Order: sequence, then C-alpha cells, then structure tokens
Amino acid sequence: MTTTNFIAADLGASNGRVLLARWDGARFALEELHRFANGPVAVHDRLYWDALGLWREIKTGLERYAATSDTPPAAIGLDTWGVDYALLDVTGRLLGNPVHYRDARTNGVQERLMGVVPAEKLFGETGIQFMQINTLIQLYAMREQGDPQLDQAATLLMIPDLFNYWMTGRRAVEYTIASTTQMLHAADRRWATGLLAKLGLPTQILPEILPPGTSWGTLLPSVCDETGIKGAPLVIAPGTHDTASAVAAIPGLDERSAYISSGTWSLMGVEIAQPILNDATRRLNFTNEGGVANTIRLLKNIGGLWLLQESRRQWARGGHDYSWAELLAQAEQATPFRSIIDPDASDFMAPGQMVDAICASCLRSGQSAPETVGEVVRCALESLALRYRWTLGALEELVGHRLDTVRIVGGGSQNRLLCQLTADACQRPVVTGPVEATALGNVMVQAMATGHLGSLAEARAAVAASISQEEFTPGPAAGWDDAFGRFQELVTQPAHIS
Repeated sequence: MTTTNFIAADLGASNGRVLLARWDGARFALEELHRFANGPVAVHDRLYWDALGLWREIKTGLERYAATSDTPPAAIGLDTWGVDYALLDVTGRLLGNPVHYRDARTNGVQERLMGVVPAEKLFGETGIQFMQINTLIQLYAMREQGDPQLDQAATLLMIPDLFNYWMTGRRAVEYTIASTTQMLHAADRRWATGLLAKLGLPTQILPEILPPGTSWGTLLPSVCDETGIKGAPLVIAPGTHDTASAVAAIPGLDERSAYISSGTWSLMGVEIAQPILNDATRRLNFTNEGGVANTIRLLKNIGGLWLLQESRRQWARGGHDYSWAELLAQAEQATPFRSIIDPDASDFMAPGQMVDAICASCLRSGQSAPETVGEVVRCALESLALRYRWTLGALEELVGHRLDTVRIVGGGSQNRLLCQLTADACQRPVVTGPVEATALGNVMVQAMATGHLGSLAEARAAVAASISQEEFTPGPAAGWDDAFGRFQELVTQPAHIS
C-alpha cells in the first residue's frame, strides 16, 4: 500500500513535538520523531521564550525524519500557542528574544488602553476577548514603557510565522494566529490599522495574511542541507494557532456540540460561520478567533491544567515528584466539593508557588484550604469542571440553542477523572479524542492543501477512522447544583468590562 508522509511540528506552552504522519488514503498513523520541553526563561525581571533553542529542536526533529526515511515528505506544517510574537529588523534578524505572555509587563496596561479606545469599539472591531496577554496589550505595554525595539522593528511575526520564515524565507502571518492578536478586523480579516494608529502603534510592521492551507514556499536549501531532508518539500500553513488545528480535527463537531481543547489552557467553544460581535458576547468576554475552512471559533480561554502542572512542579521542588496517575488516584479519594476556586483568577496567572496560591484563594473566600495533595488536585479539577458548566451555559445563551454534547480533545482528554467530572457538572455526555488533535489537524490541512483530502468534512471523517473515542455518561447531579451556586458567588465575572 502506498503511503504519503507529512511532518507536523506542534509547539505548546509546556512542550513541543515533531511528528511523522503516514497517510494511507483512509487514515493517518502518527509517530513521534522528537519531543522537547518548552517554557519561560527568566532573566532579571522578564520572562522570555527561547526562540533559538526551539528552532534547534525543530531542526532536530527534521534530522530524525531524514535519518529514517529517504522519501521526501509531501509537506511540513507547524503550529504553536497564540498571542506571542517576534520583532525583526530590516534585514530579517531578531531584535530580541520573544517575551512570554505571562510576563508582568502587561499588568494594568489593558485598563489604560481602554481609556484610549473604549471596550465597546475594541470588541466591535476585533471580536476578541479581553485578556492582558493579548498581542495588542503587549505591544501597547512596549509603547508605554518606551521599549526601543518597537521603533526599530521592520516586521512583526507571530511565533509560528517566525519559524515558517526561518524555514522558507517568506515573511507573512497566517490567519488563525493573526486572529488571536486583538489587532485583526473580525468581519473582513484585515489588520485593524486605524485602531492601531489611534493607539500609537506601528502598522507598517504587519505583513500579509495567509489563509490556512496556503503554501508558505519550499524548505530552504540551507535547512535541507543542515537536516538532511531531501526534495525541498512544501511548507504548508495549517491552522498555525494550535487550537485552530485542534478544533479542525474534532470528529462529529456540529452545531449541537461544544468542544474543549484541553491542555495547559482549556479552550471551550463552538464552531460557527460568522463572528458574533454583540454586547452579550462582549459582556460574557468570549472571543471570535479564526478557524480552518472559513470557520470561526467562538470560545473562552480557561485556566486549564496549568493549575496542576504548576502544583506538580512545586511538589517536585519540595522532593515529591508525583506521577499524574498518583495525583489522580489521591484526588479520587478526596472529599468532593471541599474547596472551590476560580481557575481564571489573576492569582494563578504567574508561574511559581501554585499550591500556596490555591490555598490562599480558598482562605480569602472563607473556605477551608486544601490540606492534602489529593484535596488540592480535586479542588483544581472540580473548579475546572464548574467553569466548564458556566461556559456551556454562556455559549448556549450566545448561539440560542442547547448544546447536547461536550467533545474534549488534546492531552487533557486522557485525564479520565476530569472528563467524568465535566460530564457530571455539565449534565451532558462527554466524548473524548483525539488526544493528538492538534497534530492531526495540522496534517489534515496539509493533506487538504496537497489534494489528498477534499474538504473539512472529509478530513474529519479520516481523523475519526484513525482514532478511538470514549464517552463519559453524566452521573447523578447531586452536589453539583450547590457547588455551582458557590462557584457563581466567588468567580471573577467578566461583566465588569465596559
């Protein structure tokens, strides 16, 4: 049987992978070529991404493909997290390491920006939720703080676009990642240059916008020589925002389904045809981000498994290196609904002593602080499930009908306790898989671009044929209604934005 090879580089906020996807005409088979850690690098009072280190790791993945296959890949595609960017000088060189979205330079900046451009106008034009990590807020922080790089910059590239530039020599920004910036006109998918000019931000640094499925060009000869890749393969723009790729790969996603792309962040939303830019969407602080095949992802960013990732790191620093299985086993034995937090509270944004932050939040709200490892984990997971229930209700308000199924994809779909808690909290069946949604979404767009698949529906059917899924049935609602009442009393409501 003839197979076609695709390479997907998938960089998340905590790790990255380079994967080989073999397409046999009916299904994809994934093989991990290279996995590597990712995360913030602190220098004095600033958090950065190690862009050059990540580039080295991407090339290592390409080298491992070349070492095992003489067949050139049909294409290569790359995706990453959203909102962060790199600035290049007129020669195309980096002006500095990209700053991490969790850096404190944006604290308080959003409120001052909205003193210049009111929230109603900002949302009406961009359709993007209000978060201090947004690209627009980061750039405005640079302007406020007199960062010389902003005036020296000739080009702004989002993080996946930087690596695509290094692979091909072409400077451009792919649409789905551009849509995360809060700098794109939601209705007609062009840069909101008038808005940026009003804020004193440069517009000449913004390059052309490419739709997902576009060829970026061919892999540069220098990269082919260095890595051993043969044949100058195409570099295809998938949904370069990792969530766009993940959502593209969800089998069965329809107007009656909500999705959760579950990892460091939880991205919960629905797929729609046009952005919803009304006051209710702004009041509930939802976002309209671009998707694959002319779709819109109406969603909310939720704190996600970051709570447990950072807690686990704190325990490891204290000499207790718990496995995920150990943490979940202890959580299952802990008392339900003992403590509840708002996963989206600003207390949990920065890396550090997450267990201490969770306990302090509980005490401030008049609850008992978790005392055991299992109680901390259960607090985090139940609080996430309650946030999902809140978000599901808000989505139903915005789209005007009931959502019958919650579909969870990504690494967090392997957390069976969280999946069952989500089904119980939302009183909806939860269907999980694929785990490797982002990588599969990446390669299926490559396959569509190269003519191996004909449509988004056909591509999703191919993904369904390539994976197994599991369904979690809601258990008794007892306890959840009371817990949700407590949750609603303590959450930081987004409605204060005006």
